[in-house]
Amino acid sequence: MAEVFDRICEAVRVSMEETKTPGVAVGLLHEGEEHVAGFGVTSTENPLEVTPETLFQIGSITKTFTGTAAMRLVERGELDLDVPVRTYLPELTLSDEGVAARVTMRHLLTHTGGWIGDYFDDFGSGDDALARMCAALSVLTQLTPLGEVWSYNNAGFYLAGRVIEMITGKPYEKSLQDLVLEPLGLEQTFFHADDVMTRRFAVGHLRNEDGPPSVARPWGIGRAHHAAGGIAATVGDLLRYARFHMGDGEGVLQRATLEEMQTSQLAVGSIFEFVGITWSISERTGARLVGHSGGTNGQISLFFFAPERDFALAVLTNHQRGNDVTFAARVPALEAIGAREPQREAIDVGVDEYLGRYESALIEAELRHDDGTLVLDLAPKGGFPKKDSPPPPAPPPEPVAFYAPDRLFATGGTPDEAEFLRGEDGSIEWFRVGGRVMAPIR
Repeated sequence: MAEVFDRICEAVRVSMEETKTPGVAVGLLHEGEEHVAGFGVTSTENPLEVTPETLFQIGSITKTFTGTAAMRLVERGELDLDVPVRTYLPELTLSDEGVAARVTMRHLLTHTGGWIGDYFDDFGSGDDALARMCAALSVLTQLTPLGEVWSYNNAGFYLAGRVIEMITGKPYEKSLQDLVLEPLGLEQTFFHADDVMTRRFAVGHLRNEDGPPSVARPWGIGRAHHAAGGIAATVGDLLRYARFHMGDGEGVLQRATLEEMQTSQLAVGSIFEFVGITWSISERTGARLVGHSGGTNGQISLFFFAPERDFALAVLTNHQRGNDVTFAARVPALEAIGAREPQREAIDVGVDEYLGRYESALIEAELRHDDGTLVLDLAPKGGFPKKDSPPPPAPPPEPVAFYAPDRLFATGGTPDEAEFLRGEDGSIEWFRVGGRVMAPIR
């Protein structure tokens, strides 16, 4: 396995140079053997060596920790995933009263609530930040029927975190410490900047095609968002977390509960095939992969494990283009377990009905012809990590092609895919990009 890790590390180093990524930490686990390494620097403005002990923001991988805490409460008999959330949050108000009355924790943990999911705002650093955020969710428009369409939903995890607070009677972060972090021995996993800043930590960076990357500010995403993406951790702690989810539960959760989390709750589509309880699940590589990615302000992460192969990979980066680095690491990792990304083949499809502009809360997309090539152009609108944050630099237009009716893939070698969803009348109702449904701009 040392040779495999060497190949992964070499792929990371090459991609770091191509993407101008300042720093990366990598962790590999296979059959009990663990390898970790750090490359580059924590910040271009105050460069310190990245080591395996460097803390990176893991972004939405945090959602799986929230789900793990919720399942501990389920096993205790304190939480039922299938009763209305109002059982625990009687004051819940959403733009659609029928949805507010019926939405369950299972909807929240599987991204099937159906309202606008990307909503960020600053509600301070006090213990009431999450409660104030949840009270503000009534402004979010209901996009799709409850439980019917998978569309990535950060806001659903604010509510999930608030449910955990109400059941435990403690702030979300303290609840997670008691329910997950401390029992699993995750001693290098933190939420608060006061904890992170006393250790070596990575700073995010934004793309700059004309020069070196610039430091992304602010560093923190705001306390109200912690349940959706607030953890900073080391690759070593993530490998420890993988051991737990692939193992026998270590007396913290029953094996049957871990398996339920890793079992399909809903077919998803092109990005990965199924969603479990917070986990993405994919089998198209030839191995069953369970995992999650994460993105904050200039930090991108990838974490997955293959339970049947006793294999896990964690890649943490401090650059907006970190997806390129994580993909580069993923390729030799999959090869080590006899898996590979499917080879998509372009087919001829009449594209006229697909061409045009689409938008979600944070992004506007345009599918168009550019000198005879079909391209997808994504333009960030701003709004992260605060609602008044300016948009980050836009990525260049990406050449794409259809590999099936209504399904696109990036032709540049990355595993990026997108798809169109049709309404009952057969017309295009949504364009799902990056997991979010986007409405056509008529």
